[in-house]
Amino acid sequence: MLINVSALACFLRKEDVNIIEEMSKYLPLFANLSQADVFIDCLLPGGEEAIVVAEAHPTTGKSLYIEPVVGKVAYKENEPGVFFCFKTGKPVIGSRGVSQENVMMQQNVIPIRNELGQIIGVLIMEQDITEKIQQEKNVEILMETTEQLSETLYHVAMSESTIPDLMHEGLLLFDRDYYITFANDRAEEMFADSGSLIGQKIDFLPFGLIIKEEIESKKGVFFHEFELGKHFLQLKAVSIQRNNRTVGGVLLLRDLSELKEKEKQLTIKSAVIREIHHRVKNNLQTIASLLRLQMRRIESHEVEKIFREIINRITSISIIHEVLSLEGTDMIECKEVIELVSNAIISSMKQSEQKISIQVDGNLLYLPSQKASSLALVVNELVQNAINHAFVDREEGTIRIYLKEQNQIVSIILTDDGVGFDHEKAQQRGHLGLQICNTLVSEDLEGILEFENNCLGTKIIITFPLPKEGIMA
Repeated sequence: MLINVSALACFLRKEDVNIIEEMSKYLPLFANLSQADVFIDCLLPGGEEAIVVAEAHPTTGKSLYIEPVVGKVAYKENEPGVFFCFKTGKPVIGSRGVSQENVMMQQNVIPIRNELGQIIGVLIMEQDITEKIQQEKNVEILMETTEQLSETLYHVAMSESTIPDLMHEGLLLFDRDYYITFANDRAEEMFADSGSLIGQKIDFLPFGLIIKEEIESKKGVFFHEFELGKHFLQLKAVSIQRNNRTVGGVLLLRDLSELKEKEKQLTIKSAVIREIHHRVKNNLQTIASLLRLQMRRIESHEVEKIFREIINRITSISIIHEVLSLEGTDMIECKEVIELVSNAIISSMKQSEQKISIQVDGNLLYLPSQKASSLALVVNELVQNAINHAFVDREEGTIRIYLKEQNQIVSIILTDDGVGFDHEKAQQRGHLGLQICNTLVSEDLEGILEFENNCLGTKIIITFPLPKEGIMA
């Protein structure tokens, strides 16, 4: 590291010189961390020139400089970012300039201030961008010559009859009059019934006239899919332009028959899976109906309550299968499911004279079916618990469920305006519903379940990370 203290003393206060000296101690560290040359420049009187008062270079990387530059003058035309920082007091990131040794470089410039807020110098990190500048020039040259290059390649292809025939796609070349001048073996196979393709106009092809119209109107790329006998083909046509005039073109044909057949099989399998979900739902509803018939023969209120809870659990699972049978996808929109499950439970469990309403708000939540099933069962248990305990001897009540997501963490907040719920006491009694909730939330959803009890009712928060394949909107 080099520093020129005597140069500083000529135009800076002693206190400012001390700040620059202290800052310069860290330059070697900055240089190695950033793998860049690091300098401190101070503005000379007059404001048109600056002097390099300290420097450091990376010991583990390449430096821009061969000779030391401390004591040398920096000029505005060579390093505009440095002088902009001096003038405005704002950091400058990515400014380009010319080094003391006439090398194109990129600068990050940060102001150095004294205790009065005055700018006494700037910290500069420099990196060589000569290679980057050359690449940009190459791209610019390439863009300028693309049109000529494309035409040259086209004419080479037209004149060479030995284009490698290694492509799986059919390849056709045509000239400005739309006569086919080349066809690879794959293209000849696709149109074997039409004889040799070379020498024929593309008009005779099933898609020829469309290609001509599209190319002449759009003068660019044309994309089309069509059926040819038992085959399903994808066509891409590219025109070659010169001086805004078509001088030829390329046709690329891909046989999508196998892909379409696979899509067809997937569609059939999807329909079968939906039918399976539909039948599972019907079977679950049948089981629930049988349990309801059995429940009517039971005289014990406690046993009847157990039956009703079991029926609700079966109903919650059947709702998931119903959604899967309708949508035919493994992703479930859980907000709708929560609303369906909650309303089904309220209809089943509330007393005839009670008015208990449910409100479900917040974001849409899409989860894989397994996690959606677990969430539906958790909501089932919590809503059942609210009806059983929160609204005892009450004529009306409200249950609110709110879904939100922040930084890929899902929170489902369930509140009621009932009498409250003693969570610790319920745990001591080994409440089955709470055991189900804790197991499903911790193991299936990989989250946590929290209870808050106050004079306004009960608040329950389910928190879990949004799965990688999950979506919240």
